[in-house]
Amino acid sequence: MQGTTIMHNQQQPGTTSMAANTNVSGVFRLSSLAAAASLCVIFAGCALAPGMHMEKPAALAETSNDQGDTATAVNIPITPIDLSLVRKLKAAQPSQSVDPNAGLYGKPKAYVLGPGDVLQITVWDHPELVAALGQPATQTRTSDAAPGFVVDADGNLQFPYVNRALHVAGKTESQVQRELYSELSKVFVKPQLTVRVASFRASQVYIDGEVRTPGSQQINDIPMTLTEAIGRAGGFAPTADQSRVTLIRDGVTYHINMAGMTAKGRSPSDIMLKPGDALRIDSREDNGVYVMGEVTKPATVIPMRNGKLTLSDAISQAGSFNAETSDPKELYVIRNGQTDNPEVYKLDARSPVSMLLANSFELQPKDVVYVDNNGLVRFSRVLNLLLPAINAGLTAAVITK
Repeated sequence: MQGTTIMHNQQQPGTTSMAANTNVSGVFRLSSLAAAASLCVIFAGCALAPGMHMEKPAALAETSNDQGDTATAVNIPITPIDLSLVRKLKAAQPSQSVDPNAGLYGKPKAYVLGPGDVLQITVWDHPELVAALGQPATQTRTSDAAPGFVVDADGNLQFPYVNRALHVAGKTESQVQRELYSELSKVFVKPQLTVRVASFRASQVYIDGEVRTPGSQQINDIPMTLTEAIGRAGGFAPTADQSRVTLIRDGVTYHINMAGMTAKGRSPSDIMLKPGDALRIDSREDNGVYVMGEVTKPATVIPMRNGKLTLSDAISQAGSFNAETSDPKELYVIRNGQTDNPEVYKLDARSPVSMLLANSFELQPKDVVYVDNNGLVRFSRVLNLLLPAINAGLTAAVITK
């Protein structure tokens, strides 16, 4: 009995020690398996790399969900950017054989009077007619009309010694002067008179958008051309897109490329504005291009003042490629702004000569320029993601031991 009891007491501590050793060994084995599995994932590929990566589109396929609906995966081909593509895109641009804005061109014409205009009429050697001006000479506000004879809402003019109302709306100063001479000749002998517009208030145009002083501009005896209107509004603002000027006339919208007109030898001054025209100058920021991926400064870049932006301009504004992480041969342009079908273009930019193609490849508003990363960067990002988990497992094993 005693021997049996002693033998039992001696085996109990031994059993506890073996269990502890078994637990420690198990922890080490689990840690080793975890580390081995992690390394297998790392060396098997970089599918778990965080961040963006440009994958080639899958082939066209159909899949069904639980409700039986069929979804089609669209195959988007990747078109290499080469000299033939650049020539094709330039040839596809709209032909300029027919100018859509030809109806806006015109020659300057003499100013015609309208309701609200104020005339200054002087009859020489008859100072008593000066008192008939009917308005004070002192102007308290800049919007106040100058002293003179106002054309009423019906387009008529009242003048002393003229027994009827003269209809002057739609007539020039010279025509009104001849009519007044004919009427005053009934009272005076060969009257000498002059007629001029003291305040132009009958018609105006409205200018909005990227100009320094937007607002309405009165049409006067200086022809209101497109350049004159922008000049009166203070000129283009630094953010103005000179290729996207919109003119609305009688419910019809015209799109004017002022920079393009100048480049082709056509003066924007040939476009004559009419009363009631609305002019708007777009902002370059509304037509930006998104540059993403492995560039120094990912950002939204804006076109030049002439509205153009090439692929090389966009890369330059983004600080060029990141020398440590980028893969210059994987430069993509994703386009989906003009058509319903997305388009993807690829340029191998490893050679400096390829920048000649980039300088000829014009971007469109809302294009996305993406520079992919290299394989070493993806491996490094996977390693940085998994190393903390491996280290935590080894630390737990040591603490358990």
